Amino acid sequence: MRILFVTATRIGDAVLSTGLLDHLIRTHPGARITVACGPAAAGVFARMPQREALIVLAKRRWSLHWLDLWRRVAFTRWDLVVDLRASALAWTVPARRRLTGRGGRRPGHRLAHLGALMRLAPPPLPVAWTAPADEARAAALLPGGPWLVLGPTANWVEKVWPAERFVQVARALVSPGGALEGARIAILGGPGPGERAMATPVLEAFPAAVDLVGTLALPEVAAVLRRAALFLGNDSGLMHLAAATGAPTIGLFGRSSAEEYGPCGPNARAVEADGPPFVTPMTDLPAPRVLAAAESLLRPRVPEGQVA
Repeated sequence: MRILFVTATRIGDAVLSTGLLDHLIRTHPGARITVACGPAAAGVFARMPQREALIVLAKRRWSLHWLDLWRRVAFTRWDLVVDLRASALAWTVPARRRLTGRGGRRPGHRLAHLGALMRLAPPPLPVAWTAPADEARAAALLPGGPWLVLGPTANWVEKVWPAERFVQVARALVSPGGALEGARIAILGGPGPGERAMATPVLEAFPAAVDLVGTLALPEVAAVLRRAALFLGNDSGLMHLAAATGAPTIGLFGRSSAEEYGPCGPNARAVEADGPPFVTPMTDLPAPRVLAAAESLLRPRVPEGQVA
């Protein structure tokens, strides 16, 4: 069985789509899968099992990137084409079955929209694929533990929580009596001067922190996140990747919607600023609320039948 899977250009959307791919891998263990995605998201699929090919779709003027993709896939007979980009591609290549997403914003979480494409309810949770070399690199970078991993950057400055509040909450967590007393701190961010600038005030506040801003490939980032006792970060691709690894994850929202893009994982929570999404500034998200959410997430669960 041969599957063509066309997915996102952004890291966060690409991570959310991994649940569908994981479902296909588990239900079609012999399938050969070709993934097409944008350059930023390519690392999400670098360690994916059953991947026959990875096509990186760099945007071109007049949408010529779609023609480039068509030339690479149009002469293969596909058993299934999944096009999450809502393009016409799925209908221009030979395929026994086609599933195409819908464009535009709709009510509800993006993960539910993806699950509905395959009539999966509840939708499968995202996953994060790594290799032993990635895990070894992460263990060398973050030995022992526990580790508090901070993600104080985002692809848009309006989604960034004030640096001094990251510092306030992190200090409360790792200080004596805190929920992560004695934990060490690592700081993640994407490549480029913009993300470095966002992370700098937090790095300066914690000179002993491990600086991983823009230094790792995405599979290595996933392995680092898997070692986190807690990830605290803005709504970003890092947040979605952290949730996909199963790490306890707190995602921070103001100028974006947790109802649509909250972190999805077994130990993930969103904390939103007061007021409607898209217009409420991140400064309206108070540090005590974030600290309380982190402490609640980290609090040991009491087994059924026992008294706390």
